[in-house]
Amino acid sequence: MIQEDMHKKIVANCESVISWFEEKAQGLQFPFYASFDIRDSGQKIGPVDANIFPAGFNNICQQDKDASVEVARNYLDQHYPENSKHIGLITEEHTKNAYYWENVLAIKELLESAGREVTVALPREMQPLQITASSGRELKVFGSDFGGAKPGLIISNNDFSDAHEDWAKNITTPINPPRELGWHKRRKDDFFAQYNELAGEFAQVVGVDPFCVQVISESFEDFDINSDESRDALAEQTQKFLDKLAIDYKERGLDRKPFAFVKNNAGTYGLGVTKVESGDDIRNWNNKTRKKMKAVKGGGSITSMIIQEGIPTRFQEENSTAEPCIYVVGSHLVGGFLRTHNKKGENESLNSPGAVYKRLCMSDMEVDLEGCPMEAVYGWISRLGVLAIAREAKSAGVVLY
Repeated sequence: MIQEDMHKKIVANCESVISWFEEKAQGLQFPFYASFDIRDSGQKIGPVDANIFPAGFNNICQQDKDASVEVARNYLDQHYPENSKHIGLITEEHTKNAYYWENVLAIKELLESAGREVTVALPREMQPLQITASSGRELKVFGSDFGGAKPGLIISNNDFSDAHEDWAKNITTPINPPRELGWHKRRKDDFFAQYNELAGEFAQVVGVDPFCVQVISESFEDFDINSDESRDALAEQTQKFLDKLAIDYKERGLDRKPFAFVKNNAGTYGLGVTKVESGDDIRNWNNKTRKKMKAVKGGGSITSMIIQEGIPTRFQEENSTAEPCIYVVGSHLVGGFLRTHNKKGENESLNSPGAVYKRLCMSDMEVDLEGCPMEAVYGWISRLGVLAIAREAKSAGVVLY
C-alpha cells in the first residue's frame, strides 16, 4: 500500500519534509479555510477536489471542532488583529437546505469560540430571515446591510459562482477567502497544475514515485455541449489521455484499466461531472447525460472542461463506498469526515445525492510518528493542496490579507 510506504518515508524524512513545506510557504498567503476530497486506491493518493469555500463543517467530530478553535483564533489574531472582532459570515442562498445551515452554525460557533462576534448574511438586499437548521436550531440571517452591523472582516462561505458584482462594488471590508477565488474566475486545471508540480517535489523529498501522489489532468476549452464537432474533439482528446494513462499504468505494474472524470472546469456541488472509460463514452452521451453536463450552479453554460484521472477508492465503511474529506484552517489540519455512498462503486463520484457523512477524527489517524505531525499521509496531501491554492492566489495576483 502506498499509504504505508509514504507513512514510513515521511517519518524517516520528517525534518526535511517540514523544512521543504516552510520554504515553499514563504511569501504565500493561505485562505481562512479549505477542504479536500481525497482518493486512495492503494497505489495512488491524491486530492480529486479542492474547495476554498467548504461546507460540511457540521460533519467534523466534536473533538476536532474543539481543537480547531485555537487554530482559527491564531489565524485571525495574526492576519486581522484589529478588524476581526466582528465578523460578517456571508453564505450561500440555500435557504431551504437545513443541512447547509447546520454547516453555517458550525462555522459561526467556531468563530464565536475564537472570541469573535458574528453576523450571518446573504449578499443581497432583503429582510432578515429566521432559518431552521437540520438539528432544529434557529439562525437569524440578514441581508447585505448585515442588519446595520459594521463587521471589520467578512468570512465567505459563498463560493461566488455568481460574481455578485452589484454587492461587491459597495464592499470595502476585506473578504476571506476572497471573491476573486470564486468559481466565476477560478479554474480546476490551475489548481491541479500547481498541485502536481508541488506533489512532484514533495515526492522527491519523501522518496516515492511522483506519479503516486499526482492527479493527471488536462483542460479542454471552447466546449459546446450542443455541437457534435465539439463533443467529438473532446472524445478524441479524452481517448488520447486514457491511452497515455494506460501506458503509465503498465510501466508501473498497475493492473487496472484507466478511467477519467470529465468535469466542468469551474464547477461545484458535483454538477457537470461524468465518468468515462473511452472517448466513445462521450460520443454516445444520451439526452440524460447531455442534460447533466449542462448543469451549472446559478445557471449559465459550461465552456471549459477538465479531463481528470479517475482514482478508485479502496475504502469501505459499513458496506458503503467511502472517501476521506480533510479540512484545514490556514495551513493547519482541523478535522475531516468520511463521505460514504451505498449506491456508488469504487470508481464513481461519491459527491452526489444519497451520500452519508460519517466520523473521521484526526485522532482516528494517529500513530506514533516520533515528533512528526500525526496525520502523515492524508494530512500532507491536504497541506500540499492548500499550498497549491496559495500559489493559485499569488499567480492570479489575489491578496488575501
